Amino acid sequence: MVSREGWGSSPVLCPPITAVKVNESLLAPLNLEIDPNIHTIRTQEKEEIKTLNDRFASFIDKVRFLEQQNKMLETKWSLLQEQTSRQTSIDIMFETYIANLRRQLDGLGNEKVRLESGLRDMRSLVEDFKSKYEDEINKRNDSDNEFVVLKKDADGAYLNKVELECKLDSLTDEINFLWQIYEAELRELQTQIKDTSVIVEMDNSRNLDMDAIVAEVRAQYEEIANRNRAEAESWYQQKHSNHETQIKKAEERGELAVKDAKLRLQELEAALLRAKQDMARQVREYQSLMNIKLALDIEIATYRKLLEGEESRLFGSFQSLSIYKPHLLNYDLESSHLTSVSSQSSGKDVQKTGLVKQEVVTAKGDSTSSVTSSAATVTKSTKTTIIKTSETGKKVVATEGSVQVMDKSAEKQVKDVFK
Repeated sequence: MVSREGWGSSPVLCPPITAVKVNESLLAPLNLEIDPNIHTIRTQEKEEIKTLNDRFASFIDKVRFLEQQNKMLETKWSLLQEQTSRQTSIDIMFETYIANLRRQLDGLGNEKVRLESGLRDMRSLVEDFKSKYEDEINKRNDSDNEFVVLKKDADGAYLNKVELECKLDSLTDEINFLWQIYEAELRELQTQIKDTSVIVEMDNSRNLDMDAIVAEVRAQYEEIANRNRAEAESWYQQKHSNHETQIKKAEERGELAVKDAKLRLQELEAALLRAKQDMARQVREYQSLMNIKLALDIEIATYRKLLEGEESRLFGSFQSLSIYKPHLLNYDLESSHLTSVSSQSSGKDVQKTGLVKQEVVTAKGDSTSSVTSSAATVTKSTKTTIIKTSETGKKVVATEGSVQVMDKSAEKQVKDVFK
């Protein structure tokens, strides 16, 4: 029943960084076509179920009230039978009737327990699916946020790489410029050394070796030039090696960042695909649950119609019971049957509708037989009862095929019994 991306500059060459491609179809929103008013519908359904439960509880209270009334009638009946001096077949008939009513009440209780258990199971199932659906939505939102963060990191790594390439270009230009300055200064020093002329005052008292002096000065300047050249070359090599090291480290960091971004992107794409698959599965399960709920709503509507019909029948066609004493005058028109209790019966199945109805029990007997003051004869009858008041003030109870005459004292006694 119840039942979701090189730098290119001499002297170092590096391979270009491959571009990161994003599958745009995975970024498209998932069209689930869910009714936006589902929360309102669920609220209305909950209120409707609460109303039905309240009505069902009131119906159970009415059934219990009727059980109490039946127990009171049992007590009165047992008191009446204690006063009788003989045992009749009324006991067996009445006990059978009471057992039938008890079986019907037990069936109603079992049906109520089964309905409540099914309703609890369906509510727990609906809440379970609702929590799973909300968890999948939260997971998808977290995956989207993580994807945005990773995309920002990849963009930052790309911008950092571009910035490092710009720095490398500027440092290379600076090194080339310094190298040109060094070569220009070196050429200027060599030119100055070549164009140097030494004016020496000739002292006849001394014999100076001018060639040796010039050679010595030239050697000194060449030594100075070589030392400057060596220092400049070592400084250049050191700067160059430092820049190459920084460039290699930046390239390695960029490649690692790109690889990591690619891996994270693949993981996010796989997670997004899994979330979409799970979302589709959840939607299928949700549709199945809605089908089950529709069947449950149909069944609840059926029970509601049955309850409304039986409530109207219970309040509109409540049976009238009457017990009389032996001084009642009975005129049998057809078969001289003695009738003490009569009511209307609609002929509906009590077990199907789940309502307790009181039936009238009659007992056939001889019209000339005597009845004691404490005994009452009842029979099951579906005859139509007509009550009229005669000119003498007595009640005339006419059923299909029989007539009863009841005086005021007997009528008062019957009313006192059923108060």
